Amino acid sequence: MEDSRANEAQSALWNGPSGLAWVDAQTTLDRMFEPFETLLADAAVTVSARSVLDVGCGTGAVTLAIARRLGAHAQCTGVDISARMIEAAQARAERDGLDVAFVHADAQTHAFAPREFDLIVSRFGVMFFDDPVRAFGNLRHAARANAQLRFAAWRGAADNPFMTTAERAAAPLLPDLPARQPGAPGQFAFGDRQRIASVLADSGWAHVAIEPIDIACRLPAAALDDYVARLGPVGLALRQADEATRRRVIETVHAAFDRYVLGADLRFDAACWLVTARAPSV
Repeated sequence: MEDSRANEAQSALWNGPSGLAWVDAQTTLDRMFEPFETLLADAAVTVSARSVLDVGCGTGAVTLAIARRLGAHAQCTGVDISARMIEAAQARAERDGLDVAFVHADAQTHAFAPREFDLIVSRFGVMFFDDPVRAFGNLRHAARANAQLRFAAWRGAADNPFMTTAERAAAPLLPDLPARQPGAPGQFAFGDRQRIASVLADSGWAHVAIEPIDIACRLPAAALDDYVARLGPVGLALRQADEATRRRVIETVHAAFDRYVLGADLRFDAACWLVTARAPSV
């Protein structure tokens, strides 16, 4: 049985307006992070995976990409704490005629079948646990002997200026904008390489490798204002702002992104960790 008290704040966040905003921005975000989708799908093919779990699968882009690459002989499962995103993922699978399982659950506490998966992946979906050692221990319990864990997580905020541009530009206009707390659940929770190593070691994973990668990404310039107004810390703060403040913030933040514009897109490098580990052989 799952502990309903675990990850309460994240559950409320992703089952509320934030989850809906991500569903609405699905196409934009999938295009933005498509290189990571390819990276994880290629890995699934390389290891000839037969049973794959995608953690924090969101609206299902990575899960579905892996399912297409592996074909009918493999079983792919996506899990996410957001009911809205899981509903969107299920609709995509049905539309595309793919036999993929999507589960609305908290991967930190969900009762997965023991030793079910030979590959566990995630694209930016494992930084939100309030007890990451417990979460990765639960995932290890779901992994077969020698199963591979492979995920992408953001490096620190200082390495990712594009991702903090909106809040830095908006801060003078939004005095109540909360500061990011180092190590707290969220985008940069795994910015510290040593923390990742400690979490995985303490949760029983072996052969841990943590590689810094910088991946070229793009956001359509036409989608910038909606991205700012609905997603991330600024999007959260703007839900409580009056219309005049909203306009000023969006105009100010839009101008702050000018240096990233190249043609019809904003171009930036995503500074991340590519993390791999293996479940013990016994």
